[in-house]
Amino acid sequence: MLPVPLIQLQCGVNSYEWGKKGNSSRAAQFAAASLPENDFKIEDEKPYAELWMGTHPSNPSKDKHTGRTLLELVQDNQALLSPAIAERYQNKLPFLFKVLSIQKALSIQAHPNKKLAEKLHARDPKNYPDDNHKPEMAIAISDFEGLCGFRPLKEIAHFLDNVPALRQLVGEDKAKAFVETVNKNDGNESEEATAENKKVLQSVFGALMASSEEDMAAAAEKLVESAKSAGADFAGTAVPSPGGAKLSELVGRLYGQFGADYGLFVLFFLNFVEMKAGEAIYLRADDIHAYISGDIIECMASSDNVVRAGFTPKFKDVDNLVNMLTYDFAPIEQQKMEPTDYTQDVKNKREAGATLNQAAIDSQSEVTEYNPPIEEFSVVRSLLKSQGSKASFKPIDGPSIIICTEGQGKISVGPKVQEIKKGHVFFVGATAECVLESEDNEFETFKAFCVLDEQSNGN
Repeated sequence: MLPVPLIQLQCGVNSYEWGKKGNSSRAAQFAAASLPENDFKIEDEKPYAELWMGTHPSNPSKDKHTGRTLLELVQDNQALLSPAIAERYQNKLPFLFKVLSIQKALSIQAHPNKKLAEKLHARDPKNYPDDNHKPEMAIAISDFEGLCGFRPLKEIAHFLDNVPALRQLVGEDKAKAFVETVNKNDGNESEEATAENKKVLQSVFGALMASSEEDMAAAAEKLVESAKSAGADFAGTAVPSPGGAKLSELVGRLYGQFGADYGLFVLFFLNFVEMKAGEAIYLRADDIHAYISGDIIECMASSDNVVRAGFTPKFKDVDNLVNMLTYDFAPIEQQKMEPTDYTQDVKNKREAGATLNQAAIDSQSEVTEYNPPIEEFSVVRSLLKSQGSKASFKPIDGPSIIICTEGQGKISVGPKVQEIKKGHVFFVGATAECVLESEDNEFETFKAFCVLDEQSNGN
C-alpha cells in the first residue's frame, strides 16, 4: 500500500542583502515555523530574503520527518508528479515557489527565455546555473512596490524632455530621435510603427546602459540634487505615474541604498507599480523588472537564472540584458493579473477546482486562482473567514505545494490529517483530494500546482 501523498516540508531561507531583517521578514518567520528550532534561529540584524519551496538543487525542500529531499522523493515515486509531468520535466517539480521579503531594491533584471538560457548556461554555468527559462508571477501579501516592464513611450518621452540629467546621460541626439519618433507614431498601432518604436526604445535604453561609469556618476549627482530641491515639482508638470513627489522620494531612497547607479535612470523607463495584498503581476521571460519593497508570494518555472544590470553588487551582464529584452511597452495595468473564482466552472477551460462548505459560504470565504499563460504553474489563494470553514480541492493530475500565510487549521488527504499554521508548508501528490479546514477567523493559504493541458498531455 502506497503512503498517503501528503508530506510536510522543511524549507530553507536565503540571506541576501536586500532582505528584511530579523522578525520583520515574512520569509524568516515562515522558515522558523518550517525548520527545527535547533537548526534555525532568527537573528535580529540578519537580512532574510527568500524562502524556497521546491526541488531546485540550490535550496531543495526536505521531508520534515525523514530528512530526504523532495527531489529524491518525487524521483523515487513518479506518481507523486504524475507520469506525464515526470516525463515532461525530467522527474522534477516544474515550478519553484517562493516567499520574498524585500527591504532594499532587487537588481534591475530580466530572466532569459529557454533558448538563451541554454546558451548562457553552456557558456557561463557559474553565473547561469541552469538551462531553463524563468517566467514568474508575484502576488502581494503586504504593500508592495516594484518596477515592471517598459512604460508607454509618451511617458518616457516626457521624462527625457523634463529630466535634464537623464537626457544628458542618454545623449541629445538619441533623446531627440526618440521623442520625434514617438510623437510621429502616436496613435499608430501598425506593425511598422510598433517596430520603429521598439527600435528607438532599444537605442535610447542601450545608450543609457552604455554610458561610462564616470558620466553616470556625474549625472546621478545632478539627478539627486534636482529631485531633492524640486520635491513635488520634480520632472515637470503633468508628470506620469507615480507623480513628481513620489519620483523625487524614490530617487532619494534608491540613491541612499545604492549611491550613483544606472538603476536611478532606469526608473524613468519602467512602470512603477504599487500592489495591495492579493494583487498580482505576471512577468514573461525577457521582461525587465526590479522589486523595490514589500512581501510577495512568487512562483516561477524552476530556474535560478538572472541577467542583472543595476542596483546590485552581483555579476552584471549589461550587453546580454540590453540585447535580450523584447522592448514591449504598455501600461502597468496590462501586466497585472485578475484572479478568477476557483469554485466556479470556467467555460471551455475547466470545471470548478474547489468546493466550499456552508460555513465557508456564509462567511464569504474565497478560493481564487491566478493562472498565467504558461503550463508550468498556477497559484490558488484560499481565504477561509470563519472557524469550521472548509475548502475541498478536487484531485488534479499534477503536484501541489501549499503554504499557510495566516491563521491555522487542518489539512487532510484521505485519512491523513495534520495541523497547518502560519509558515507550515506541505507537498500534495498528484490525483489526491486535499481539504483545508479553518480553526481561525482568517486562515490564508497559497497553493502552487501544475497540470498539463490536453495538448501537452498528449490526449
